[in-house]
Amino acid sequence: MTISTPSKRSTASGTATTRREASRRGLLSSRITRLLFFWNLVGFAILAAGALLLAEMRAQLIRAKGESLFTQGELIASALADTATKGEPEPSIVERNAREVLRRLQVPTSTRVRLYLPGGELVADTDLLSDRVIQAPLPPLRPNIAPRPAGEKSVLERIGEFTVLPWRPDYSLKEEVARAANGETLSGQRRGDDDERVVSVSIPIQHVQAVVAVLTLESGDVEDILQAERRAMIPFIVGAAIVSLLSSALLALLIARPLRTLSEAADRLRLGRATRLDAPEHVFTRKDEIGDLAQAINQMTDALLERIDANERFAADVSHEIKNPLTSIRSAVETVQRVEDPEARARLLAIIAADVGRVDRLITDISRASRIEAETARGEPAPVDLGRMLSEIVETYRQTRRPGEVDVVYRPAGGVQCIVIGQEGPLGQVFRNLIDNARSFSPEEGDVTVYLTEEIRRDGRWLRAHVEDAGPGVPSENLETIFERFYTQRPKGAAFGGNSGLGLSIVRQIIEQHKGRVWAENIEADAPGKVAGARFVVELPAAGSGG
Repeated sequence: MTISTPSKRSTASGTATTRREASRRGLLSSRITRLLFFWNLVGFAILAAGALLLAEMRAQLIRAKGESLFTQGELIASALADTATKGEPEPSIVERNAREVLRRLQVPTSTRVRLYLPGGELVADTDLLSDRVIQAPLPPLRPNIAPRPAGEKSVLERIGEFTVLPWRPDYSLKEEVARAANGETLSGQRRGDDDERVVSVSIPIQHVQAVVAVLTLESGDVEDILQAERRAMIPFIVGAAIVSLLSSALLALLIARPLRTLSEAADRLRLGRATRLDAPEHVFTRKDEIGDLAQAINQMTDALLERIDANERFAADVSHEIKNPLTSIRSAVETVQRVEDPEARARLLAIIAADVGRVDRLITDISRASRIEAETARGEPAPVDLGRMLSEIVETYRQTRRPGEVDVVYRPAGGVQCIVIGQEGPLGQVFRNLIDNARSFSPEEGDVTVYLTEEIRRDGRWLRAHVEDAGPGVPSENLETIFERFYTQRPKGAAFGGNSGLGLSIVRQIIEQHKGRVWAENIEADAPGKVAGARFVVELPAAGSGG
């Protein structure tokens, strides 16, 4: 029995195939995919960080602006409550005094202060008041400042209590004043008179537990500050753009450039300017999909070259095999024209007929070999029950067996899962060729036995189909050569030219395409040195096996 060892090419192919299969198990198992995700996420993270920072700054700005306006408003409201309110005959605001207080305020130019009556009538507006300077002596200092009544909250404590309304473009100051007239202190965001974004605070002014006016402060410089924030986003945008450019350059170096190199090498190969895939070595040694693609193309090229070489050898062998009977036919035809003896002419005509039959068998077997090769190359593998297939093939032989022909026996494999992945048609041709070969070498009283076994190794579970005959066996020096094309080892008494020598060659070709092996061995008899027949073993990986 001969055992073939894997070549370096097949080892490299197996490694590349394993890596490609591993890359299909998960999305992030690919190195290129991980790089793409990483760099794109880095750019996105920079933009997201900037956007989150801007949103946080905007929220803090509006909150701070509202607190600042509230603090100012509390001071102004306190001053108005002390100097511009009266309680007789009923609590009310003294409009003249209120306007004078507001006129003297030193408010920022971006802040507008207005005073409304509870009904919504405007009392004073700092944008409308005169800018004249009134000189007056300062009032005397109060000798004693009255302490804050018990239970009254400070300004800082009240800041956390005022209601902050969300941004509403359609929200009006009139609505805010109406709510504040009911004693509610609140802050809102809306569009101002100039259609700009403003933040406003409305504070009720109370006297004797009654709301006598509503003080509103609003600031329209929020948009300017937000524009400054957007300008602050420019470094983040530039950083994201740089990362994107680096990512694009990395993609070009890692993917586009190697693929273009492979494309150019493939074009040179297609145009006949090279016999192999001429690409830089680093493309083949890459540990990613580009390296797998380069190795796959290189292996495909090697396979095509091997097939071309095999076809050339096959054509030469066919030419040689067909020339022999044609030469014999030509010689017999030339001779029969000069021979007048009827018996001699009959023998020559018999030779011509035999050679014509031999050529016909050769052409038939060559056509069958080509058809099987095409079928194997184009067909799709599927689960095949090897035990059922062998049983049906053997049963066909038994049903069509004529008296005096060798019987074929199948021994079922009890309890063995006999499923393989392959093509049932070519596999059936394998065992029909082996059984035909075994029957041609077996004596009439002998049987051809077919059975299945299994073997579990480190590389998986394998099924072995055995075809045994009771013939003279195979010379030890021919155990390998019998699988070569057009090699024949005829049994005694067999007619010359009855076999084309392609049957076992087809068997090996099909089995190798199914990732299996086939070999021949002799069956040892009880007596030392005696042979009880030949055994052909077909080994195929079981379905689900790593082999």
